[in-house]
Amino acid sequence: MEAQRLIAAGRHALAGAGTALDIVAEAWQAQALAQAIGSHLALCGPQELRSEARGLSEIGGGRGMVPDCPLLGTGGPRAAQLTEVVEPRVALTALGALLGEVGIALVGVACATDEEGLYWQCIEAIDAADESNDRVRGMLRRLAIRERDRPPDAARGRAGPAGASS
Repeated sequence: MEAQRLIAAGRHALAGAGTALDIVAEAWQAQALAQAIGSHLALCGPQELRSEARGLSEIGGGRGMVPDCPLLGTGGPRAAQLTEVVEPRVALTALGALLGEVGIALVGVACATDEEGLYWQCIEAIDAADESNDRVRGMLRRLAIRERDRPPDAARGRAGPAGASS
């Protein structure tokens, strides 16, 4: 499935999350998706994104939460359905929005809970979402620089105006 569709599904699921545990599970779903998009772009994305994308693919893995988080349920991470990232800029922009929404939702859960374990799980997930969002913003900056430095006609996929003589 294309990245943008998975991100939209994640945003929809987060908006519909009814309990604190549902929100935490959706946070880890979003983190797993960020890792999958990072892995895909590290292998198949524009050359200037590959290093940052590799870093995105590794965030959260050391925490032991993604993709083995028990809150992800029997279906596992939605990210396992990722097959392509058609438009990296659009996908990264949407992913950044999802990660921002996840962070806000997690702060709400962390502030409302009296359970220490849930609180610390939220803090870990907030850290992962924030770190992932930093990588996403870095990749968007690199894409913006690439577009800025590209000759105007090359950005439109043309060699020059039709019928123009040299």
